[in-house]
This record gives sequence, C-alpha cells and structure tokens, in this order.
Amino acid sequence: MSLAIVYTRAALGIEAPLITVEVHLSNGLPGLTMVGLPETTVKEARDRVRSALINSGYAFPAKKITINLAPADLPKEGGRYDLPIALALLVASEQLNTTRLNQYEFVGELALTGGLRGVPGAIPSAMEAIKAGRRIVVSSDNAAEVGLIGGSDCLVADHLQEVCAFLAGQTSLSPPLAEAPARDERYEDLLDVIGQQQGKRALEIVAAGGHNLLLIGPPGTGKTMLASRLPGLLPAIKQSGSAGERGHTESGQPPHRKRRGGVRGRSAPPP
Repeated sequence: MSLAIVYTRAALGIEAPLITVEVHLSNGLPGLTMVGLPETTVKEARDRVRSALINSGYAFPAKKITINLAPADLPKEGGRYDLPIALALLVASEQLNTTRLNQYEFVGELALTGGLRGVPGAIPSAMEAIKAGRRIVVSSDNAAEVGLIGGSDCLVADHLQEVCAFLAGQTSLSPPLAEAPARDERYEDLLDVIGQQQGKRALEIVAAGGHNLLLIGPPGTGKTMLASRLPGLLPAIKQSGSAGERGHTESGQPPHRKRRGGVRGRSAPPP
C-alpha cells in the first residue's frame, strides 16, 4: 500500500476543522514534498518525524514522499500534525498494518525520541471528533483537558510506539482519568450587603442575563464588596463543551475550575 489517509484537526481559534493527511509513496529520487498551505512549523515536521520514526525502531521510507494536508485553502500551523503524518508514513510504507485508521483522529507533536507532546486546542479537537463519530488519540500532556469531556472516546498515549501497538491490536489505550469532583466552593452572600440597592440590582441582572459589568467609583464605595458576591449568584460552569474552556485550551492556559463572573471594578479619578 503506497497511499495512506489519516484524520486530524486544525486549530482555528476555538474551532477545529477536519484535516485529512494524505501520504503517497512513489518511485523516484528520495525526498519529501508537503503541500496544503503548511506554515514553517508544519514544514519542520519532516525532520521531527524522521528522527521520531528512527528512534522508535522504524525506518523512514527511502521513497519520493508527497504529503497533502487537505483542504488546501486552510492554513496549517503548529506541530499538531506530527503524529498523523508519522502514522500515515508507517501505513503507506507497510510498516504498520491496521484497518482502524478511519475510526480515529490523531493530534500531537512528536519529540525526536518518538514521545508525544501536548498541543493547544485539544478540547475543541476532541469535541469535533466525537461529534463526527470518531474517537481521538492525544498526548498524555492534554489528558487534563480532554478529561473534562469524559467518556471513552478520548484516548491518551505517551509515545508513538504505544499508538502503533494500539492500532495493530497489540495493546489498548486508556481514556484520561475522570475529573475529580469539584470542591464545594463558598462565596460571600449578597444578603450581607447593607444598602447598595442599585448595585445589587445590577448584579442580579448580570447574573441572570450573562452580561458583563463594569463598576466605577471612588475607593471605599463597595465595588470590591459587590464584585466578590457575584460568583455566588452564578450556576456552576458545565466544563464539557463550554466556550470558555475551548478558548483557554486554545491559548495554552489550563482549564478553569471555578465559576467566574464577568465583572471588573475601577476606581474613578479624584475630582
């Protein structure tokens, strides 16, 4: 088999469009050509993948290699395509025999040793893969993020060899550990505020409608006192599927565990 197709996901803001990695091996002068609007980091995948394959006990194909990242009009960024490219090369060169590729999507950067590294945007990638009816394999570095989604459709691995053994039916991959139950957070009570009727009314409207709020006034007028009581009016965040978590994982920040209010306080300048 000289052609292999592997599915992965791009990172486009908080969206994760499907990317098809197509690898074709043909006779000719050995070399690698990558098409499909890859940016510099993606082009560097050829060196990372080559070393990762060799250090994992595989051979880098001595063929004319063409790698297409489709759709061609969507820019590709980051090292998230290393794992799917490596798997496609192994299948196309018949070093990996599997019939399960179309059931999974793969996202992860490869170290030169073949180890898997985490990438930003794991949550939206996992959510879209599950929505498409496929399971997804990511690095263990992203376990805390995809663990927010729950279920057995997200699998984690530490090394390229683990993924290959899994696809060959020689071993299994485990889903990330379920998120620990949230602590019973205690928030200051709005009933403790004496007066401030307009401020309390504003907090109630903000909490009910999901609006933002900016508190402005001289120091000591109760801005912080009111703002600290807003989280107690908000329902607990449903971690899986929240747009906030998608945004934080895309930016590389750890997922938040506490409820947050869209409120800011600012002291007014003295007259």
